[in-house]
Amino acid sequence: MSRTAIRSIAVVSASLALVAGLAACSSAPSAAGDSGASGQVTLTVGDRPTSSDPANRASFDQRVADFQKANPDIKLNPVETLWDPTTFQAQAAGGQLPDVLNVPFTEPQGMIARKQVADLTKALKDDGLLAELNPTVLKIGQDQSGNVFAVPTAAYSVGLVYNRDLFTKAGLDPDKPPATWDEVRADAKKIAAATGQAGYAQLTTNNTGGWMFTTQSYAFGGSVENEDGSKATFDDAPSRAALQALHDMKWVDKSMGKAVLYDIDGISKAFAAGKVGMYMAAPDSYRTLVQTNGLKASAFGIGPMPQQGGDHGTLSGGSVQIVSPSTTDAERAAAIKWIKFNYLNKFVNQDAAVTSAKNGVAAKLPVGVPGLPVVAADQWEKYNSWIKPYVNVPLENFAPYTKVAADQKIIPEPPVKAQEVYAALDPVVQTVLGNEKADIPALLTKAAGTVNAKLGR
Repeated sequence: MSRTAIRSIAVVSASLALVAGLAACSSAPSAAGDSGASGQVTLTVGDRPTSSDPANRASFDQRVADFQKANPDIKLNPVETLWDPTTFQAQAAGGQLPDVLNVPFTEPQGMIARKQVADLTKALKDDGLLAELNPTVLKIGQDQSGNVFAVPTAAYSVGLVYNRDLFTKAGLDPDKPPATWDEVRADAKKIAAATGQAGYAQLTTNNTGGWMFTTQSYAFGGSVENEDGSKATFDDAPSRAALQALHDMKWVDKSMGKAVLYDIDGISKAFAAGKVGMYMAAPDSYRTLVQTNGLKASAFGIGPMPQQGGDHGTLSGGSVQIVSPSTTDAERAAAIKWIKFNYLNKFVNQDAAVTSAKNGVAAKLPVGVPGLPVVAADQWEKYNSWIKPYVNVPLENFAPYTKVAADQKIIPEPPVKAQEVYAALDPVVQTVLGNEKADIPALLTKAAGTVNAKLGR
């Protein structure tokens, strides 16, 4: 599963948790900026689920109705427009985008440079929301002067998921996951020797190989693209070292098992079945592993991203909300109210937090899974105190991650054509794990040429 799929799951889960009931309503879209004679503000809002997804569509429509009831001076016209990298530029040029739209972390900086998004700084300050947001994550949507052009509403950072039962069988402390990649290698070797299972596994297919290679390169102090996304930068020592670590675990230590081709579904099933000791993933993988694939909750563990040769950071991703630059000040203020209500309400409003948690428990969903908060530390602490009575996940198993991840540097995904870059890197990882004599420098040089061609160089 790519980061796009993770982002979609995070947004849908957060949205569903806000709903107390389901009821359908409908609205016809209007042109952006339409206002009635009474001074009512009208906004076109994107991301309405299609009719082929009736439950989520009804949920979305109910939130629209609830918002309009609470804000009678704001009319929302929901449309099904979603962010699509293949059509966004044409839609933006033709004025066909809604006033509010969800986009991934990779996009705001380019949109800011192209002046395709509104400056929301004043609207956020006036609302009071600016002070409630996580300043580290907020940087994703800020320009160099600190002005805010996108509001983060869902975020994750990649850590190291590990099987606590396999750690115990291998004589390792399940409360102390490896902090460096040298320790990952040593622990994987012990797990494989003691249990006969793969001590470590790596995602390799459907763009996930490039995605996790990027994450690992970051942890070794490397990068994948330069700051403006005009050139590939992974043909260097840190990336070579990251691939060499994989090669040595696979071929020297023989601690990665025989399987090489893993997508997110395959690696999740293998891990839940006790066939994998460690792999890179975000905390929300708990739901897939435990609820979908039957892993014992007590066996789930996660630590921060292991580092190598310094404290470099980890890959982050998620969703932000953007607002059309053609909107008025009144429309931007209304947009912030909608964004807060639809995406962030449970983090800043106690009643909404409790309702969300109760609904999650009733639906037998995990409640209280830690992650990368989009709100500031004090607000996050309040939120966790509100939902504490309803938490149904073993928080102690997330402790190694939560103790470090909040302060661990987060690094965005490649800023330009991330998915195409990942696709070009998939075969590099596959070759290293499939061929003991793979020429790592040559593979990286060839892939860099492919990526530079896609970046227009």
